[in-house]
Amino acid sequence: MSGAEANFDGLVGPTHHYAGLSVGNEASQNNRDGLSNPRQAALQGLHKMKALADRGYIQGILPPQPRPNVAALRALGFQGTDAQIVQRAAADAPQLLSAYGSASSMWTANAATVSPSADSADGKLHFTVANLNNKLHRAQEAPVTSAILRATFADERYFCHHAALPQQSDFGDEGAANHNRLCQNYNQQGLQLFVYGRRAFGGGPAPVRYPARQTLEACQAVARLHQLKPEYTLYAQQNPAAIDSGVFHNDVIAVSNRNVLFHHQHAFLNQQEVLAALREKADALELPFINVEVPQERVSLEDAVASYLFNSQLLSKPDGKMLIVVPEECRQRANVWEYLSDLTRDGRSPIDEVAVFDLRESMRNGGGPACLRLRVALNDAELSAVNAASLMNDERYHRLTQWVEKHYRDRLHARDLADPHLLYEVRQALDELTQILRLGSIYDFQR
Repeated sequence: MSGAEANFDGLVGPTHHYAGLSVGNEASQNNRDGLSNPRQAALQGLHKMKALADRGYIQGILPPQPRPNVAALRALGFQGTDAQIVQRAAADAPQLLSAYGSASSMWTANAATVSPSADSADGKLHFTVANLNNKLHRAQEAPVTSAILRATFADERYFCHHAALPQQSDFGDEGAANHNRLCQNYNQQGLQLFVYGRRAFGGGPAPVRYPARQTLEACQAVARLHQLKPEYTLYAQQNPAAIDSGVFHNDVIAVSNRNVLFHHQHAFLNQQEVLAALREKADALELPFINVEVPQERVSLEDAVASYLFNSQLLSKPDGKMLIVVPEECRQRANVWEYLSDLTRDGRSPIDEVAVFDLRESMRNGGGPACLRLRVALNDAELSAVNAASLMNDERYHRLTQWVEKHYRDRLHARDLADPHLLYEVRQALDELTQILRLGSIYDFQR
């Protein structure tokens, strides 16, 4: 059977706001207390999905989560009706209301780690939901994420779902944002590269300014759950200096597609050893590994964080070359745009085309094109088993844009989370969305 890569993007939720919740994410911190536009955010994301679907890429949609999370606030001692709980949280603990009102599930690169059936000993496609235990506003996501993924990939003949790892700090897991896969074809055995920020049980360098969210032990646990072959699995440590520069996930400094790894000069600790190990494992698979390393002198770590050059999507084209999908911020930063122009003009480069998207609303909260998508490599039988209503097409794009225009506000501040009407607006919107995407009662248990 042939194979293809599908990208499942997170649909931005109606409570998208700027509260600076993510320490270590400089865009999130720098735009704290700003005024967001949830409607524009959702439409920008849908535009990217539709544009890529129009080019022939398999594009999926994952829904937002119910926010504010009243059940979580109730568990923390707030009492009364749902409306009263929201208002009391706003008065007594606005930081909690902001965290439990976050629309951060839009960044589905953190939803789970995914291993295709070609790599797993049992021949199934495996999902392990990320526990995201480093940040309060994200640690709440796992139960609903699990329900969404199980509804989207429901056929147990093909898909195997694992619960999130324990919430202890030893098993900090941020999902596919710290995971890369290299292969010749998507349905063939590949190499899985797990990237971690620290060792939970000590040893080795670690960042000092910002937290390292992913642990080696979490990576190893996911590899065991997915039944991966050790000879085709590699663990690499992210450069602590990069984390301290604002590279909170590996996908802010490196991205892969098929046999290509596009990365910064300072992406990994002991980078030349990492690349040598990848080449050795690739040779064993007869995989023609290509690494495109961007020098610090062309694009500094500061430029990489500001532009999100590496938080891009690499997509295969029919002619064998690759398209790189970047945010508008790359075009606005002169040296980054100059580098991309030189790269795509170089006949030796596997990347020969750039597509630019305006994702300003997501970018201001610290998430670019790659943050918004979860990659899933599927063979033909697996693709036919995916919930068809979760895949983008003309009719679905039309319905979803109408749905956003109907239900989303065009401005939102963290203070607005105290408005009980917003809570009811979100619930009405999500009830309608589950019908559009045919996802059933995935939210009922959160009420």
